[in-house]
Amino acid sequence: MDLQLQGKRAFVSGSTQGIGFAVAERLAAEGARVIVNGRSAERVDAAVQRLRAAHPGAEHSGLVADFTAADEVDALLGELGEVDILVNNVGLFGLATFDSITDDDWARYLEVNLLSGVRLSRHVVAGMLQRGWGRILFISSESGVNVPADMIHYGVTKAAMIALGNGLAKLTRGTAVTVNTVLGGPTYSDGVAATVESIAGSQAAPVDAVKGAIIGANATTLLERFIEPSEIANLVAYLASPLASATNGAALRVDGGVLTSML
Repeated sequence: MDLQLQGKRAFVSGSTQGIGFAVAERLAAEGARVIVNGRSAERVDAAVQRLRAAHPGAEHSGLVADFTAADEVDALLGELGEVDILVNNVGLFGLATFDSITDDDWARYLEVNLLSGVRLSRHVVAGMLQRGWGRILFISSESGVNVPADMIHYGVTKAAMIALGNGLAKLTRGTAVTVNTVLGGPTYSDGVAATVESIAGSQAAPVDAVKGAIIGANATTLLERFIEPSEIANLVAYLASPLASATNGAALRVDGGVLTSML
């Protein structure tokens, strides 16, 4: 299927590894010119080189910015320019008991997980509307619908991201600009893989056995395995394409059936 993304300019925040890089790679495979983002020049340069080697048909590039640093975000916005596709992927993730989450923790999670999308979307949406086409996508989580007790701060910011996408979509009425949110489930990202490998090492257990035990503890998964980042990226690429023109203001699941409600 041709997703008709040839020549489109796309920016993916937090995209030097994991879901973000998988999205960048999928968009590049469809002919988009992709701008990746990370906190260090070394990681950004490495990600750009990987894209250029695998998909040499377009001029891929990168921008360095830590979304906890306001001056770095301002600098990024000054360099970004116009984009056809914005994928708000950057985010923090971590387990914590509710009473251990400080005000500074809350502020940091809100700054990165929510306000990054606010600032980036505010930067691009007017231009998209003026040019008559654009895609804004938020990478949220099933945790934004079913907030986990052991990472309430994460779940709350992901719920806010869903609300942000829904509200922004209402600004696009009658245009060819769309705003949608993807709800990912338990995904075997680089960070998760490192954690699993660490646990396996400490227990002298096979990595696959630890992976199976972790996902097996999830009582509602229908997939019964971790989701691969590329599986998230496949839906993102479709939603970024002109083929998804009738999908707007939606929160679509790639959760492996973890969520049990019908809507």
